[in-house]
Amino acid sequence: MQIILLVVAGRLFGELMVRIGQPSIMGQILGGILLGPSVLGLILPDLQTALFPSDEAQKSMANAVGQLGILFLLLLAGMETDLGLAKRLRKSASGVSLTGIVIPFAAGFALGEFIPESFLPDPDKRLVTSLFLGTALSISSVKIVASVVREMNFMRRNVGQLIVASAIIDDTIGWVIIAVTFGLAKTGTVDLFTLAESVIGTLAFMAFSFTIGRRIVFEIIRWTNDTFKSELPVLSAIIAIMGTMAMITDAIGVHTVLGAFVAGILVGESPILTRQIDQQLRALTTALFMPVFFGLTGLQTDLTVLADPSVAILTVAVVLIASLGKFGGAFAAAKFGGYSTSEALALGCGMNARGSTEVIVATIGLSVGVLNEELFSVIVAMAVITTMAMPPTLRWALARLPLREEEKGRLEREAFEEDSFVARFERVVLAVDGSASSRLAGWVAGLLASSRGMPVTLLDTEGGIKDDKHSKPREDESEAAQDGIEDLVKRHAKAVPAEEGSKPVEAHVTRFDRKGAIEPALTELSEAGHDLLLAGIEPSTNGNGAFSDALLKITSSFAGTSIIVSARDHLPSESKRFNVLIPVSGTERSIRAAEFGIAISKAAGAECAVILIEEPRQASAAPRVSDQGNGRDEVFRKIDSIADYYDLKPEKIVQKGASPELAILRQARSGGYNLIVLGVSRRTSETLSYGDVADTLANTADRSCIFVETEITASGAGKD
Repeated sequence: MQIILLVVAGRLFGELMVRIGQPSIMGQILGGILLGPSVLGLILPDLQTALFPSDEAQKSMANAVGQLGILFLLLLAGMETDLGLAKRLRKSASGVSLTGIVIPFAAGFALGEFIPESFLPDPDKRLVTSLFLGTALSISSVKIVASVVREMNFMRRNVGQLIVASAIIDDTIGWVIIAVTFGLAKTGTVDLFTLAESVIGTLAFMAFSFTIGRRIVFEIIRWTNDTFKSELPVLSAIIAIMGTMAMITDAIGVHTVLGAFVAGILVGESPILTRQIDQQLRALTTALFMPVFFGLTGLQTDLTVLADPSVAILTVAVVLIASLGKFGGAFAAAKFGGYSTSEALALGCGMNARGSTEVIVATIGLSVGVLNEELFSVIVAMAVITTMAMPPTLRWALARLPLREEEKGRLEREAFEEDSFVARFERVVLAVDGSASSRLAGWVAGLLASSRGMPVTLLDTEGGIKDDKHSKPREDESEAAQDGIEDLVKRHAKAVPAEEGSKPVEAHVTRFDRKGAIEPALTELSEAGHDLLLAGIEPSTNGNGAFSDALLKITSSFAGTSIIVSARDHLPSESKRFNVLIPVSGTERSIRAAEFGIAISKAAGAECAVILIEEPRQASAAPRVSDQGNGRDEVFRKIDSIADYYDLKPEKIVQKGASPELAILRQARSGGYNLIVLGVSRRTSETLSYGDVADTLANTADRSCIFVETEITASGAGKD
């Protein structure tokens, strides 16, 4: 009954808060306050006691759900932490975060050292209580900050990015401080050995987690998703990862919240099915754990203590110290960093939100006995007041900021990526047979693996696409072929130019252990979340003007987007580079394929050209005039927006001719282009056909070709 009441009250009041522009957790805390001694206990004390008895067994059962709620909240907070953003803005964000932590922390610590002993649960533990007060006053809630910045469409603005990056660093440092402070709270005094043990253990845990641990977490998620047949296996794996890391941090003498938070960061960085995982965990946490945890916080908050003038004065002091310290620290750091006054105002307002972070800190302090009910209620009141004040003040400050030119470009790039054809893919299946086309497909897979961070699953097709479904390839030849393709994928991935200051990305390649025919294997891979197929097998045509029956079986069995790679004598090497030619028309199909061609050209450092074939009655200019005619203008406008995003300057060519395939081949030969990337759509037929142009190029071209089937189908989002 307690759980049902907390869930329903949290949902109703959370909905009310959202409708008036406040975070939903404020409604969940408010629901708990109304059900607790502050309201229901005053009006109907017998009913409140009957619903929430003081019996320890009853409290323990509800608190167990609440403690799980803390771990799930920190797991989600970690998954929402964008370390890449924090790294990009580390100089400015670190300054804002550190000054925004140090000033209110010092003020809160000083407050703890000077408050009367009557406010302390144990005067002998004043130091640890002071540390908890300093921590509670100094940390921002990245969840609240990010949600308001996102709501205001400022996530890609300079100040919006700086606010969120600072909050991420703030949160990360804060949980480390909390973990170490918790270690001190267990002893009650500052023991140098215990402190050193906690600090060294925390640093070792963080170092291991972000090196070897990152790979371990990724492998666990990948293996679980690809191996288990039951429902939601990855969700179980993530809960196990979170629990294991929480127990490790508990074992080294720091709080479990640090383990859950770091686990969330590592899970969020996993390139496999992150959107589906996030949705499932968010559903479970939002529907059950959040309203129970924050409701229990409200239940434990007794606002009647504010009737005591000394407690009311302390609450006002805590709110002022927290707000002025956080705002002042962030504002000063922004001004020193060269930001304008209006930008510094927005930064100061944005960092002044505590939300769930302080509530969790207060709950931990209460549970270990370094905070009493009065201090706990004061901190929760401070968290509620500062969090509810932050959204309107930040909205006011952000509305005053003019749009800079570079910010306009960033917003345009962000809008492009939301509709990007290439960016929507998460996992690649590389279907190979050891041929030249397999090696070319491996090159493309390496480019995607490095530039887009997509893991690649290698599928050997030998013996799986014959009429005899039980035929087996010769294992020695198959293994050797796969070894060569896997090495090629990794080698070309490392050759992709890395961003300035970063190391080349190593491709993550796994092999699918196929048993029997190819069709069920591809169906299984689709269900496991693979959404892009690169098929590089030979022969690619059947001799009758269409693509081969083997490619028909492969592409028909895969639920996602298929790309057929057909190699000639032109293969990439250290001494031989591709020049890419991309035929386009006014169709969405050709524009999507153009993005794919431009993306791999950028990743490979290749020369690139876009050719528009016009019918004779439509052509009106010399072959290399790129911006004449309304239809031509629109096509090249779209191409320009794609090229701008990838920072590439493709040559734009217009050719006149009634035979597009001949015009494409003629231009490829005269211009020295040795790779053609063509957008195609499947024709209804018993054979695999993509229309006259594609079929003719597949059968007659003396250049390597990539046929991009650009229809977006439901790829089977995977079990998770």
